[in-house]
Amino acid sequence: MEDKKNKFGTFGGVFTPCTLTILGVIMFLRFGQVIGNSGILHGLLIILMAKAITTLTTLSLAAIATNTRVKGGGAYYIISRSLGVEFGGAIGLVFFFSQAISVALYIIGFTEALSSRYAQVADNFLLTASLVNFVVFVCIYIGAAWTIKIQYFILAVLGASILSFVIGGVQNFDQNLMYSNFWPQYSESHNIWTMFALFFPAATGIMAGANMSGDLATPAHSIPKGTLLSILATAIVYTVFAIILGSCSDREALLGNSMIVSNISFYSPLIIAGIYAATISSALGSMMGAPRILQAMARDRFFPILNFFIPGSKRTGEPRRATILTFFIAQAGIFIGDLNHIAPIITMFFMITYGALNFAAFQEHISGNPSYRPTFKVKHWSISLAGALLCVGTMLLIDAVWAIVAIITMIAIYHYLAKKEIESNWGDVKSGAALERVRRNLLMLEMEKYHPKNWRPAILAFEMHREQDLEALTLARGLTGKNGLFLLGQVITTEAEDALEKHGRALRMLRKKIADNALDAFPAVTIADNTEQGILSLIQCCGIGALKPNLIIFNWPQNEDEKKEVTNSIRNAISLGKSIALLKISSESQNKPVLSNGTIDVWWLGQSNGTLMLLLAHLLKSNIDWRQRKIRLIRAIKDPAGKENTENYLSELTSAARINAEITVFISDDFSQCLQRESTNACLSILGLPDPTLNPENTLEKLEEITANIPRVLFVYSNGDMSIEV
Repeated sequence: MEDKKNKFGTFGGVFTPCTLTILGVIMFLRFGQVIGNSGILHGLLIILMAKAITTLTTLSLAAIATNTRVKGGGAYYIISRSLGVEFGGAIGLVFFFSQAISVALYIIGFTEALSSRYAQVADNFLLTASLVNFVVFVCIYIGAAWTIKIQYFILAVLGASILSFVIGGVQNFDQNLMYSNFWPQYSESHNIWTMFALFFPAATGIMAGANMSGDLATPAHSIPKGTLLSILATAIVYTVFAIILGSCSDREALLGNSMIVSNISFYSPLIIAGIYAATISSALGSMMGAPRILQAMARDRFFPILNFFIPGSKRTGEPRRATILTFFIAQAGIFIGDLNHIAPIITMFFMITYGALNFAAFQEHISGNPSYRPTFKVKHWSISLAGALLCVGTMLLIDAVWAIVAIITMIAIYHYLAKKEIESNWGDVKSGAALERVRRNLLMLEMEKYHPKNWRPAILAFEMHREQDLEALTLARGLTGKNGLFLLGQVITTEAEDALEKHGRALRMLRKKIADNALDAFPAVTIADNTEQGILSLIQCCGIGALKPNLIIFNWPQNEDEKKEVTNSIRNAISLGKSIALLKISSESQNKPVLSNGTIDVWWLGQSNGTLMLLLAHLLKSNIDWRQRKIRLIRAIKDPAGKENTENYLSELTSAARINAEITVFISDDFSQCLQRESTNACLSILGLPDPTLNPENTLEKLEEITANIPRVLFVYSNGDMSIEV
């Protein structure tokens, strides 16, 4: 049982750090500039947009937080457990960096306030900011507990400074100034979006509580409640500030005096104290949250370079190594030295994090997983989708170039992690979302009227445990092209008492064979009294709804018993409306390369099977190993007078089908002799398969005779459900 005695509650662990981070440096030192450019009207609109994004994000956060046990790592932990390690890793790095840079933002704000009162600080701005950064680092390095406790005092100071500003605003209220400052009046190179970018870091404190998730007694309860209360309280404060600033000072002062809040207040020392308190507490909060994100990522062990940051302090597990790195990143930010430059960077990082968090909640909603049972009552996929779209849209409006750079960076990290094929030990939403998409698409497919234009191969082949089995399966897989479906079936004939054990073992071995040979197939194993019955079961039962095998591939039988089984199985498959392919690979070709320098020869005997034969040749050629092979569409006729007409017909056929093939017409009285002469060195020869239900006598013997010296032959029977001229 986890000890909750030393962990924090809603007020201390979530509401207080969120509020102190939101009511910080931007409110005291840059909000006057925002109102000076935007006017009261656009200023309130900026507040509304920022709060809309953070509220929607918090609702998404609340839904996920009340559906799972939230541990250390805040937004990273939540996103990685929902969208997977790849998405979580990409977001985690960005979020850690944004939190670390935020430290610099708050420390620069503190130093700027200090330098307005002490000239010697202004002369040594960089040194002072660096010393403050070091002091903040030491405070966090010692431990988080006392930092949380001191924030109660800081909150009280902040409350007193806000009260002082409100009293001063009431005393200095000027109706004429309010009318004058009501409408926007943007200075050169500024607009509502640049002001939004400057202001938005003031709204990013909503993650301050979530970042402490590992230190909360009941994160699922505290994170939603504390964060939403903080958003509401700070929205009221910012609305009051916007109205007072616009009603108590002219635009010149709003734009040029970063300490305008102090000038308006009833007792200016309280404002100075509030600035010091808010900026330092925000710096402490970010210095405290960022290392916990990095440590949580390191403990998931998908970036080996981060393993150094796994250990915590012996007594409390504080992420001290990560805290040191955060200090150096913050110091790099301090060297930039300008709030106006740092704020938009932080805005972009936070926007992409919030967008991902909303997308994670959206995915959880639409996945339909029974495991998604959040106790938070305000939950709907539209809320999360709106939050995600707002974040992406706002990023593009603020700065399209940097938005695209940020998104591309995220995608690059995602693909790096995806390439590593990291196996996580937690279940994410990807499989559930994929299953839901499949379910909906299958239902839609079931409702759609079939059209030959939409035919694509759904192949069922059988593993036969023969020497040429792998070559046959690889070739069969190639016939699906890039977008077909390949099912690999196996029939087990066994006694009833050990059937389940053999079934499980066979399925595992079949999956291994598929993975080892990159067959991209779906395994299917069945138990039957005999092979013929098992094949019939697989043909009938494989697939779901409209997504069933439409082409059954058999290997050439080796003996009389197998000939009988294959012939009967072909008849059964044809009676069930399936197309058939029978693959014959001669034993002599085993010592030759699987793919020679030959052609793909399609021997045309008529439209009934020829259409499918030509399409399968085209699909096979779409594979990288077959791409350089030429398709030859061959017809053997007896009458020389019909050669030109035959060539024209086949040429028109390939043109209408949009398939590139060389047309060849031979004059021959003996088809078998012509076949033996022309296709002995072909990669693959494709011939029509006579319907064994109409001509059952010695069908296989006759086919074997005419193709005796051909290394690889594919006999094709089409049930006529596709067309190449659409």
